[in-house]
Amino acid sequence: MKIAVYGPLFNERSKSTIQTLISYLKKRAANVVFENNFHASIVSDSDIDLNAYGLDTFEVLDASFDLLISIGGDGTILRAITFVKDLEIPIVGINTGRLGFLATIPMNTIQKAMDEIFDGNYRISKRSLLTIEVDTKNTSLDLDFALNEIAVSRKNTTSMISVETWLDNEYLTSYWADGLIVSTPTGSTGYSLSCGGPVITPESDSLVLTPIAPHNLNARPLVISSDKVIKLKVSGREDQHLVSLDSRINTLENNTTITIQKATFNIHMIELKEDGFLETLRKKLLWGADPRN
Repeated sequence: MKIAVYGPLFNERSKSTIQTLISYLKKRAANVVFENNFHASIVSDSDIDLNAYGLDTFEVLDASFDLLISIGGDGTILRAITFVKDLEIPIVGINTGRLGFLATIPMNTIQKAMDEIFDGNYRISKRSLLTIEVDTKNTSLDLDFALNEIAVSRKNTTSMISVETWLDNEYLTSYWADGLIVSTPTGSTGYSLSCGGPVITPESDSLVLTPIAPHNLNARPLVISSDKVIKLKVSGREDQHLVSLDSRINTLENNTTITIQKATFNIHMIELKEDGFLETLRKKLLWGADPRN
């Protein structure tokens, strides 16, 4: 099995995780390939001797990989998908962070979880993505897709912006707010949730429009069909605004037409059979923790 391993810059918190994972994968005779920058960070900032394991490195993935293991939190997985793109390489996340809806494997259960994966005792959760197009030649979006959300927001001002919104070329409304989030079901437990959006199960064929701190309290989150083409146009006191694709931020000129729609490919997340989405919700949101329930 050819396995890619990706993580952020090395930190002591992840040291035991890296050592445990490498030892396990080598016992399984897996072909382990570390992302180049992650490998360099481990070599320079830790006493882990990666060279002793004879590991290869990668800068770009291809279809020869069977699995990608992400070491970190949900944000690490969001960066990992920029390597996977449309290759449909299954991704599993080992959680060395805090709240993890995507990175669900705890550090103390790595060997058990990897046994399940090698034995095929898992299911694939296909996660939809969003793509973006802009009608300006002055802005280049090298990575034009997002797993969680695409959001427009104000820049260099405390004043609100107006976000004119169309669905399939039919005018919806103009949101007067700090910004607007277009979220996938996967992203419904992220930024959108913190702004009052609903939780949506991953298999739902839906998207969510969630205003960020709207001026009008009747501007509520809206669930729409995922086949809708969303067009946005931002205006405000400043000449520019921000557009974010997960954690990647770009600057656009006001009155740029932004087109957002569901991507033609999915990201394949590995779910262990005992760690489905509903179980993760109960754990992470502490549903049922109140003894009165």
